[in-house]
Amino acid sequence: MEMINAIGRRKSAVARVYLTEGTGKITINKEELTKYFPSAILQYVVKQPLLLLGVEEKYDIKVNLDGGGFTGQSQALRLAIARALVKVNAEDKKTLKVQGFLTRDAREVERKKPGQPKARRRFQFSKR
Repeated sequence: MEMINAIGRRKSAVARVYLTEGTGKITINKEELTKYFPSAILQYVVKQPLLLLGVEEKYDIKVNLDGGGFTGQSQALRLAIARALVKVNAEDKKTLKVQGFLTRDAREVERKKPGQPKARRRFQFSKR
């Protein structure tokens, strides 16, 4: 199997994934998964597509992560891994889609408007 690459985005985070056959090692920006995401919850989010298909020990994953915060990055990485697994085996698409791992979450931060303290919050109105 040659190297499979895929991209995943969430908020302002971008994850580029390079998937090869191996022993289940996940490297993010030249660091281990456990070092990059110390939280067990975020590690679980990243591994969800692999655990669902039962292939966590089958592929080595090299990741370039950029932008966003840790939650957005972990969800962008989950999407990228799911897309890469579909490229490897097209029959897995239905299973991943039912769980929602192939859906791009399009919610972005709304911009701040001039004359207001936040995007929608307005200054308190005073009649007198």
